[in-house]
Amino acid sequence: MSKMDRRRFLMAASATAAASSAIAAPSPTGAPMGTFGVEGSRYGLNPGSAEDQSRAFQRAIDETARNRTPLAIAPGSYRVGNLKLPANAQIVGVRGATKLILSDSASLFSVAGAEHVTLSGLVLDGQRRRLPDRRGLLHIENVRRIKIADCEIIGAGGTAIACTAIDGEIVDTLITDSADVAIHSFDARALLIARNTIAGAGNNGIQVWRGSPGDDGTIVTDNRIEAIENRSGGSGQYGNAVNVFRAANVAVRGNRIRNCAFTAVRGNAASNFQIAGNSISDVREVAVYAEFGFEGALVANNTIDSAAIGVSITNFNQGGRLASVTGNIIRNLLTKRPAGTDPGDGAGIGIAVEADTAVTGNVIENAPTAGMILGWGHHLRDVAATGNVVRQADIGIGVSVATGAGTALIANNMIADVKRGAIVGMDRKRIVTGDLMRGGAERYANLTVSGNRVR
Repeated sequence: MSKMDRRRFLMAASATAAASSAIAAPSPTGAPMGTFGVEGSRYGLNPGSAEDQSRAFQRAIDETARNRTPLAIAPGSYRVGNLKLPANAQIVGVRGATKLILSDSASLFSVAGAEHVTLSGLVLDGQRRRLPDRRGLLHIENVRRIKIADCEIIGAGGTAIACTAIDGEIVDTLITDSADVAIHSFDARALLIARNTIAGAGNNGIQVWRGSPGDDGTIVTDNRIEAIENRSGGSGQYGNAVNVFRAANVAVRGNRIRNCAFTAVRGNAASNFQIAGNSISDVREVAVYAEFGFEGALVANNTIDSAAIGVSITNFNQGGRLASVTGNIIRNLLTKRPAGTDPGDGAGIGIAVEADTAVTGNVIENAPTAGMILGWGHHLRDVAATGNVVRQADIGIGVSVATGAGTALIANNMIADVKRGAIVGMDRKRIVTGDLMRGGAERYANLTVSGNRVR
């Protein structure tokens, strides 16, 4: 490397590392502190070489981590694999220019039982090599204070980033063309997943899962997620931009989500779940889902354009209850759902809820089946639908009047341009009353209908 090239590289590496806040302590080995870290070339790393450089790379990682000094990797391509990151490893590349290409190994990087590990400014190329089950191209277990920033991960032949029992952050990173999942987190401890772009994943974009229900606290914010497929089939386990399973106190907010085979944000047994301020379009099942044994879901201020169902708060029969659905704009609902899903609750519905839920201040337009469905058979308890606007629907609001159905309040809503009724009683999918706005609501002790306006 010429003196001019070396100077440019060091300046770029310093800028990348500074942007990621990866500030190093002075090197006890006497490496010049006028530069940022130790250059990989000192350990024989040669950009552009066709040889596998894993051995030299591992030595460089081990020695710099031992000395708490960043390892600065020059622009170019390096064939490596099965690199292990010890505590205090900091690897810094030049953003978009330092490329690590997976050789024939289980992972490109793995780290276990460590802390203060940083990767920044690196391109990790999985070459679409198939990874073992439950293994990530970047594989992380039991790590405290990890930071992945300003990286690119392309062509993972399985999961791009697989994490178990970690805290820290995954930020400002581009993940494209993952065969399975872009980011999988299991049993996290207050993880931040922010400002990433996920473009193309075979099954799910971001998974936040736990082995058993419990506090998780992960925040998923300001990410762009698109082109999520459903290669593994099933009835909703896959094809989701964000999938939260058994993890409590998770917030999914401010994300831009589009083009998903199934759901934008899906919570399964996820209590105290916040889904707020997301921009969602072109999802082919339920856009926002809180299902099965959850208690507590806040669905607020999202925009949803083009989905089979906008919001579903369901499975009261399995303990799914307690929600607020507030201030959402939902429009252009679809008339079909993906093949293989349960057709029982149909499609073309704006909001469907069952138990202990307030539905307030939402605007729903162009719902081919119904603006809202309150309850499903006898699965209805303490639902209030107030101050909503429903326009252009087959029916405005359908409410269960089946034997055993609980109480519902439908008040002060504006309903316009409906075909078969503004408010109708239902027994599951079947309409069993006339338009209750024209009379007859008093025959159902479980209903309070007042102050609604129909145009």
